[in-house]
Amino acid sequence: MGKRRRVAERRKTRPAVLGGMIAVVVGGAGLGVYALYGGAAADERTGATADHKAVPSGPLTAAEIRTASARFLTAWQQGRVTRAAAATDDPAAAGKLLTGYSKDAHLKDVTLTPGTAKGTEVPFTVKATVAYRKLSKPLAYGSSLTVVRRASDGRPLVDWHSAVVHPDLRDGDTLVTGESGTPPVKALDRDGGEITAAKYPSLGTVLDGLREKYGKKAGGTAGIELRVVRGKAAKAAKLSDKTLAELSEGTPGTVKTTLSPALQAAAEQQVAGRARASVVALRPSTGEILAVANSGHGFNTAFQGSLAPGSTMKIITSSLLIDKGLASADRKHPCPKTVTYGGWKFHNDDDFEIKGGTFKASFARSCNTAFISQAKKLENDDLTKQAQQVFGLSMNNWAIGVPTFDGSVPVQSAAQMAASLIGQGGVRMNPLNMASVAATVKSGTFHQPYLVSPSVDHRTLATASRGLSARTLSQLRELMRYTAAYGTAAEAMSGLGPDYGAKTGSAEVDGQKKPNGWFTAYRGDLAAAGVVQAGGHGGDTAGPIVAKLLKLGG
Repeated sequence: MGKRRRVAERRKTRPAVLGGMIAVVVGGAGLGVYALYGGAAADERTGATADHKAVPSGPLTAAEIRTASARFLTAWQQGRVTRAAAATDDPAAAGKLLTGYSKDAHLKDVTLTPGTAKGTEVPFTVKATVAYRKLSKPLAYGSSLTVVRRASDGRPLVDWHSAVVHPDLRDGDTLVTGESGTPPVKALDRDGGEITAAKYPSLGTVLDGLREKYGKKAGGTAGIELRVVRGKAAKAAKLSDKTLAELSEGTPGTVKTTLSPALQAAAEQQVAGRARASVVALRPSTGEILAVANSGHGFNTAFQGSLAPGSTMKIITSSLLIDKGLASADRKHPCPKTVTYGGWKFHNDDDFEIKGGTFKASFARSCNTAFISQAKKLENDDLTKQAQQVFGLSMNNWAIGVPTFDGSVPVQSAAQMAASLIGQGGVRMNPLNMASVAATVKSGTFHQPYLVSPSVDHRTLATASRGLSARTLSQLRELMRYTAAYGTAAEAMSGLGPDYGAKTGSAEVDGQKKPNGWFTAYRGDLAAAGVVQAGGHGGDTAGPIVAKLLKLGG
């Protein structure tokens, strides 16, 4: 459990640090060997006449890409930091990071081997030795660089990002070898079994977060390791430091979590066969998180994602409309084909309409216009207050034991305010947030989700300032039950009743052919929510994932 994995989003990086002159073979991809022994590039030799030539423009040629990448890789491997940095479009940043690798990361004997270029991108492998005091360990990884043309003079240069050095680095991050500072942890599930990333691949980022939060409190001792130390931007994104190599193991402390081994295994299995899928399951009566899984393991979308939730947001909006007397489950409610508000024309899927239907029918079929039509009767901050005061969202104060994004329901106006009623506009959520919404409806009051019991570190959990009224709560449950039995969630929830409820959602995203599919539901004392990005309608994509967990543990 001493291994640290990234808790964050995809990054490109490439460590490398040089310790003196190193014999290296830059070949394979045809980059050439001219630079390996200090040869000058053609454009460097002809600098005297450059002013009399037109500035090169247009797409880079294969020769330019080979020359630029070879110049950079050769200088880097030889330890000529100034020359390597000058071969990039940001010499200051490149020089600082490359200098730090030999000094702070203690990497030596660096060998760089380029692969076959794909357009302007050149992949390469790095082999080096991490050497600290009397300890050493080999390090090998792959990275890539991209060549761009500088506008001012047309010169081909390496497009500089910290990811060029190591794929786990974000701009502003550094590599450091030394005492880890944070002891490793041995994480346990609710039954006392050890949690490892090898057993549960989705939990790599969670384990990083647990180490960062509880490493010093759990009684362990630190080891010696090469690690990514996050900069300001990565810390703002709530990314944890990551261990790349352990030279000596520390002694782990023990942290017990609320995770269910059976549900966690099922969650991993359910997302494994789907691209960009995430799911969370929790216990409504307590807030205990029982499972969290992502099909992509580099970023914990389930806890830290920030995505438009689509029509699953209508649970919160419905509670607001019922509270204000603007809707009632069995009262007739307009669901026209289109509604215009704030200069925007809002549509239903396939421009359907429900003539003479009830609000319950509009909720179950996910009629957008039924909600947009009420925008003119609402204040700009009504939805924000409802999300904060009743559902505990959008206040950035959850303390579950690892980093999370706690949802965002900003105050908006005009068309954006109307769009937020149906989970678009500026509203952002993740599966943890939406599982909590379903759990609040099931339990009748908000219980902040948590992964580690607050008794471990005596932290204070977030609370909601008010609960759902008995009238609103009974109607919300009826809306979700009807949707699970007869609405857009019926196929996924088949056979799971009668103590159940659900809501589907589809969120349009610019540049995606298919929307993000959402599904949130409860059954008994279990609530779950999932999203499949660019998957299509929630009932068909995220629905089966959530339903499987509800069937197993509800």
